[in-house]
Amino acid sequence: MSVHQFSAKLITGEDKPLADYEGNVLLIVNTATQCGFTPQLEGLEKLHQTYQDEGFSVLGFPCNQFGNQEPGTNEEVAETCSMEYGVNFPLFEKIDVNGEDAHPLYQYLTSEAKGVFSGKIKWNFTKFLVDRDGKVVERFAPTTKPEKIEEHVKELL
Repeated sequence: MSVHQFSAKLITGEDKPLADYEGNVLLIVNTATQCGFTPQLEGLEKLHQTYQDEGFSVLGFPCNQFGNQEPGTNEEVAETCSMEYGVNFPLFEKIDVNGEDAHPLYQYLTSEAKGVFSGKIKWNFTKFLVDRDGKVVERFAPTTKPEKIEEHVKELL
């Protein structure tokens, strides 16, 4: 298995097979626009811009499962991310990352890289680093800033 076997809907509604990212290093993040960690969107975008020409992409998956910190529509989420944080990396439709309705991609990610106490996502901005083959290499806590992940990204590129 790999992340390339999944697909998800972009925030604009189109289906996006993750196989389209085959050969790329990915940082998959569950995001929220009303969270204390939301300013990380700027750092994530900087990472995306810095390394996208080398085959790297950040993939953002908005989620409203933690403290109702992503209550808006997909359109509102896209506008906030773009206008307030300059996000150009791919954003997907809001999903669940935990529970019975968790998106299959997140079921896979959490089974491959369990958190400190379980496979569950504890909060917004949990990050999964994925290699060019679609394998989960590392999981980073919400408190880990994008700048701290840069060296790990460079190693995989």
